[in-house]
Amino acid sequence: MIDTRSMGRPGPNDHQIVEHKCPENPATSVGESVLRTQLSRLLAVTLGGAIALATPAPAGAEDTEPAVVVNGTFSSPTVPEGKTWASRPEGWTNAPIASVTRAAHPKGLQAAALSWDTGPTSTSTQLRGVRTGATVTLSWDDNPDSCAKQGDAKRTYTVTVAGDNNQPGNFSTNDSTGKANWFIGRTYSFTAAEDAPKITFTSTTTTNASCGPLITDVAAKQTAPPLGSPQTPKQNDPCAGDAKDSPACKDVAGNKDQISKCPPSNKECLASVAGNGKTEKDGIDKQTSAVEDFGKVPRVQDPNTAAAGLCALPNALTDEAKPGDAVVPPSDWWFC
Repeated sequence: MIDTRSMGRPGPNDHQIVEHKCPENPATSVGESVLRTQLSRLLAVTLGGAIALATPAPAGAEDTEPAVVVNGTFSSPTVPEGKTWASRPEGWTNAPIASVTRAAHPKGLQAAALSWDTGPTSTSTQLRGVRTGATVTLSWDDNPDSCAKQGDAKRTYTVTVAGDNNQPGNFSTNDSTGKANWFIGRTYSFTAAEDAPKITFTSTTTTNASCGPLITDVAAKQTAPPLGSPQTPKQNDPCAGDAKDSPACKDVAGNKDQISKCPPSNKECLASVAGNGKTEKDGIDKQTSAVEDFGKVPRVQDPNTAAAGLCALPNALTDEAKPGDAVVPPSDWWFC
C-alpha cells in the first residue's frame, strides 16, 4: 500500500515538472510553476487514495451478520448454588459446566470445561442458519482454569469444522497461575462446507490433562452466500436431460418443430399438428350425458321403508329390556 501521507509532500523529482528557463514575465512563470506543482501533488494523493481503497480487507472483517450460537455463554443449565459443576450444556455435546464462581469470568458467565476427571474431552454444537458457502468468524474467551497451578504449561486445544479447506485452529490459553486468567476475544474464521456446520472444541492438553481449558461467550458472525439463481426454463423442462429420448418427449419435440413452421393465422396448418380436438369433444359429450342420466334416476321412497332395515340392531339390544329398566321405555325412543 502506498503511504498517501508522504505523497502530499514534494519529492526529490518534483522539480522536473517545472520548465527552467528565463521567463519573459517572471510573475506568470512563477504562477505556472506553483500550479503545476499543486496539480502534481493532487494527482499523487488521488492515485494513492485509489490504491489504498483497492487493498483487500483483512480476512473475516466482512463477517458482520450475526449467526446464532445456541447457549454460547453456557448459562443453561445453571449450576446449583453451592455446587461447582453441572452436566452437559444445552445445545452442546457432553462437557462439564463450571459455575460462575469457578469460572470467574469478568462478565460473570458460566463456562464449559474441555476435560473430565479422566482426561481431555471435547464439546460440539451446530451453527443453525448458516448455509453452505457462508464465511464465518467465531469468537470466544478461554481460561486455563484455577486447577492449573503456577508454572504448569498453558492449556492447549483445537477448533475444528468440516471442510477440506478448513484447517484446524490450534490455540493455547494464557499462562497458568492457579486462578482465572481469561483471554477475551479469540477468533477463528472458516467457509461453511455444509449447511448448519458443526464446530468442535477439543482439549489437546497433555500435562495434568484432567485440568483442561475453559471456554465461554462463544459467538459467530457470517457473510451469507448469494442466493441461487431461479431455475431456468430448461431446468423446469420435464423433457430435459435423459428424458428427451422418451417416446412422449420425442413426439412433443416433433410437434413443437411442426407448429413453429405454421403461421399463427393458419388454422388448417395448426390443426394438422394439434388435431381438431374430436377425441376431447367426444369425451366431454359423454360426461355431459352421464350427468344428465344421473339426474333422471328416481329417488322418491317412503322413509319408513328405508329405516325398517335399520331397526334390527336396536331391537335386538332392547328386546330384553323391561318397562321398569328405563325412565323412557325403549319403544318410545324412536319408531322402531
